[in-house]
Amino acid sequence: MKKPEAIVVGCSAGGLEALKILLAGLDPRLPQPLVVCSHTGADTVELLCELLARVSTLPVVEAIERTPARGGVVHLAPSGYHLLVEDDGCFALSTDPRVSHSRPSIDVLFGAAADVWRQALIGVVLTGANTDGAKGLLQVRRQGGCAIVQCPADAMAKAMPQAALDIAGADYCVPLDAVAPLLNRLCCP
Repeated sequence: MKKPEAIVVGCSAGGLEALKILLAGLDPRLPQPLVVCSHTGADTVELLCELLARVSTLPVVEAIERTPARGGVVHLAPSGYHLLVEDDGCFALSTDPRVSHSRPSIDVLFGAAADVWRQALIGVVLTGANTDGAKGLLQVRRQGGCAIVQCPADAMAKAMPQAALDIAGADYCVPLDAVAPLLNRLCCP
């Protein structure tokens, strides 16, 4: 794997608590953009940004169309839109049909990010109650990127990490509290 240029994270049921633990443990010098797709069911991600910003070592913002994925920033996929990454590293939003019953879809984000960052991408699948993210993580791995999956036994909802392991496999399968230290080791100077 090349030196990581970006990190994508997907979660669903239990995701708020998982993201709090992950973001609180990241090295504040993390140079890569971290792009998160979380199934919230809310009309906006404004409250989620506020809640995560309270514990995150990095700034937390909503991803906005035609803005670049900035290093050292956590970008959250907006509600109701698929989040894509263009070749220039800028975000694009789509109202295409739901994928795995979700919009935003983790599969869509991971696939678009894999096409852009290829072997310089890390994909992370955390807790969730469906299979969204598994096919996207497979795309990350097929492009030469690194796959990290939360141990299903450690997840509040086991279905999503288990599906990721079954379909994509993983370079690392670790408990939630080990994900941030692993990212710090892989990504920080």
